[in-house]
Amino acid sequence: MQFSREQKLHFIEEGYVVARGVVPQLMINEALRAINNHLGDEGMNHDDLPIMRSQTYCRPVTTSMPITDLANRTPLLPLALSLMGEGNIKEQGYGQIGLRFPSPIGTSPGEPHGHLDGIGSGLNGSEQGTYSRGFTALAVVLLNDLPEPFSGNFTVWPRTHKMFEDYFKEHGTDVLKDGQPKIEAPLPPVQITGKAGDVCFTHHQLKHSAAPNTSAHIRYGIIFRLSHKDAKENGVKSMTDIWMEYPGLQELLNE
Repeated sequence: MQFSREQKLHFIEEGYVVARGVVPQLMINEALRAINNHLGDEGMNHDDLPIMRSQTYCRPVTTSMPITDLANRTPLLPLALSLMGEGNIKEQGYGQIGLRFPSPIGTSPGEPHGHLDGIGSGLNGSEQGTYSRGFTALAVVLLNDLPEPFSGNFTVWPRTHKMFEDYFKEHGTDVLKDGQPKIEAPLPPVQITGKAGDVCFTHHQLKHSAAPNTSAHIRYGIIFRLSHKDAKENGVKSMTDIWMEYPGLQELLNE
């Protein structure tokens, strides 16, 4: 399975694309079973919740086959390779478990606030005042249906990948050590809706977040950070040349 020309053009222009029905229901069920078993057996320490929200829930499960198979044994990686080029992505050994729990009854949802990954917060595994660009694309797997917004939806700010490219060309990337740049996005955020098994792929430089969850249900998602084999060597260079790790798009970019 590969992305179509139209899907690739959407990724180039908007910075994200959604592939429908990538993961079969049987694998979704196995992943949910592994997560819910861990929640039932181990529970959650209230004091650890800020770190879990920022890093991952159910850490021992993140490297288990029910999670990693969502990338390695489905069309997810072939789709990513159609963007990043054959042989440029390794099999995944880790998937972040992103849960978003319902907000208290009676509360109104605020607007989601986006970010770029890699900016140190002290909670996400990196110290404040640091920045590290560590991957080429996100692949976010929906494990439950999300027919409506404000259900903890993965949320993207279209075209911000290009906006930040221009910004970093002018200001450099060290500005990220001071936190998220306060610049206005060109378009309103889009809350990704869909069915379990859908996958949203985003450019590493696209502003993103999770929307508030005013539904009655937990949002279950798995986030893979897909790295081009040269991502570490390229470092921040790919932030001012945002397509250098996407050889699968070069033909369209050169038209």
